[in-house]
Amino acid sequence: MTRRLFVGNVPYTATESTLRDLFSQYGEVEGAQVAVDRETGRSRGFAFVDMATDAGAQSAIANLNGYQLNGRPLTVQEARPREEGAGARGMGFGGRR
Repeated sequence: MTRRLFVGNVPYTATESTLRDLFSQYGEVEGAQVAVDRETGRSRGFAFVDMATDAGAQSAIANLNGYQLNGRPLTVQEARPREEGAGARGMGFGGRR
């Protein structure tokens, strides 16, 4: 079963290939996506890595959480499920004026 990992504090210069190579040391990587800003195309400083097995995901978390990548300590944890409509909630749209 595929496990999705959230990777925070990713250096802006890191690519999907960089993350795939790093995480593949701990198990099979099915995919890696660096989040980019829609307007500028620049990295937003976080990414998601899909590991093929739970064991690989747990090994990557244990070994890479706090790992220094280009001088930045990575935050690696299991990704939480995305909440529906979370983007618009609490943004102050509508309501009383």
